[in-house]
Amino acid sequence: MRSEQPRELRIEHLTSSEIAEAIAAGARTAILPLGAIEQHGPHLPLSMDSDHADALALRIARRLGAALVLPTVRVGYSPHHLGFCGSLSVRPSTLEAICLDYCSSLAAHGFTRVVLFSGHIGNYPIMRDFEPRLAAALAPALRVIVYRDSAAILDAWRKSAQSVAGLGSHVGGHADVAETSVMLVLHPEKVRRDRAAAGYLGTVDEEFLRRAFVEDVDAVSPNGVLGDPAGSSKVIGHAALDAVTDLVVEYATAHGARAACHT
Repeated sequence: MRSEQPRELRIEHLTSSEIAEAIAAGARTAILPLGAIEQHGPHLPLSMDSDHADALALRIARRLGAALVLPTVRVGYSPHHLGFCGSLSVRPSTLEAICLDYCSSLAAHGFTRVVLFSGHIGNYPIMRDFEPRLAAALAPALRVIVYRDSAAILDAWRKSAQSVAGLGSHVGGHADVAETSVMLVLHPEKVRRDRAAAGYLGTVDEEFLRRAFVEDVDAVSPNGVLGDPAGSSKVIGHAALDAVTDLVVEYATAHGARAACHT
């Protein structure tokens, strides 16, 4: 039988007693979303990745069942965006320490699993590096499940944009047709559509991303956009959100965050 979840899944909006009741009823999985506060071209707010992570976390928790959502780590690893005014970044060791501290707080309360993912592509190399240390530090109290495949997210965005509107080539991974479409779904009032413009339109692969991390994004795209936001729509946004939710849920389920049974 499926354990009942509270209507509100974000622990910061629940009382301590409500969280204890949810855990006692079977909500033993915590979702830890990571984001970023960094430039997203002339048309999207710096909160893009954190807003995205907020929304994905709730979707993932509902799909897994018996899960609660931790507050998003809103500032991530973004040194390659610091050439743009307002962008913030933390050191890799800081991001690792924050994740460890968040998760260590859970262990005494009855959670048995924590699922980490990021709404910001730039966090993924850091997460892949610290995953074994985080898992070792939290074992055996908590099983750590880190979704690591940033390339699969980019591919999912391309497939979503292509299948819906034939715009897969507009996906470059940053302030492009996919991210702009996602923000049109989540917070359309934050999108400055009249300022949207294409940026770097070449191939975005692991080699290019390494170059962007070393040389900084402003060296490869003066306006900070990788891809083209032209053609953005809520239809593409919904498809992209669904596709990334599927990726994380399937990975988490395969690694021990068992989805709830519907009987």
